[in-house]
Amino acid sequence: MAGKASVNSKVFGHLPDGREVTQFSLTNDSGMEVRLLNYGGIITHAFVPDRDGKLADVVLGFDTLEPYLTDSPYFGALIGRFGNRIAGGRFTLDGVDYVLEQNDGENHLHGGVEGFDKKLWDAEPLDDQRGVRLTLTSVDGDQGYPGNLKVTVDYRLTEDNQLVTEYCATTDKATPVNLTQHSYFNLAGAGTVREHQLTLNAPQFTPVSEKLIPEGDLVDVNGTAFDFTSTKAIGADIDQDDTQLKRANGGYDHNFVIRRGGLEGEVLAAKAYEPKSGRELEVWTEEPCFQLYTGNFLDGSTEGKGVKHVRHGAFCVEPQHFPDSPNQSRFPSVILRPGERYHTRMSFRFSAL
Repeated sequence: MAGKASVNSKVFGHLPDGREVTQFSLTNDSGMEVRLLNYGGIITHAFVPDRDGKLADVVLGFDTLEPYLTDSPYFGALIGRFGNRIAGGRFTLDGVDYVLEQNDGENHLHGGVEGFDKKLWDAEPLDDQRGVRLTLTSVDGDQGYPGNLKVTVDYRLTEDNQLVTEYCATTDKATPVNLTQHSYFNLAGAGTVREHQLTLNAPQFTPVSEKLIPEGDLVDVNGTAFDFTSTKAIGADIDQDDTQLKRANGGYDHNFVIRRGGLEGEVLAAKAYEPKSGRELEVWTEEPCFQLYTGNFLDGSTEGKGVKHVRHGAFCVEPQHFPDSPNQSRFPSVILRPGERYHTRMSFRFSAL
């Protein structure tokens, strides 16, 4: 499957206003291929070899643009300005009250009605032909946020099958920033992920209210359905009679706190293994937390790439700061101020055993 590493592009479609959407294809010398859009920074495909070298697409998505515009639960998208939820769609910063777009009941979710997942980014291949650089200016007042935020995101595919995502941002007015990536993975390429073996480097999680807002406490996972500190199947405890699982529609949609052990930089957050194919995914991040989501709200009503998107048909590991941080002072600050530089890095590392 070996071939020369490259970045290629083609027209993927047009937005209703006529603007052109480009799909970039990243390949490495090992034959792995990742396809992504300048619309939403969406990863549409990730072809990864199994233990026999056979490629399969391991991310959920669509083959055409239109469903991404109308029918996508953030498949593969870049998320901003703020990943996850902000309670009531409002926060106070430096004595000023800000009201955000409410797109999850009364909450603000993943940056609003037109978050970064719904923006057409400027895009160009990196000079070394190993990736793509996306740039965007989110103007003052965008979805209710203060400040002109300039964002750069680099996607890079390495020779050892890592997809690295590097985020940078600056602002001219203090504003919350919490960027992440929302790919839905199924390492078998089909079926559900209930038998995927999952290990989380996370001894604590944040329980949520009925509106899926963190209640503020950090709770030890030991002795609960949320304990993946030792490897177990995603579906092992997913059907337990547990209030937290029920609030997330029968599964995981919770923030986990990473055990960093005093280490700086990227650390391992999660590892998933699919026994039949032998594919393994490690998620590494510089962030303090990640959201584990197990596709609880997928119901088979959407279809893409010939596959119905069924309940528990994929999992997401979304590196992030704590949800609702602008409203909860006990969580680390997510406020970016003029003169500061937001920078964080994460990587999806694929292998086969």
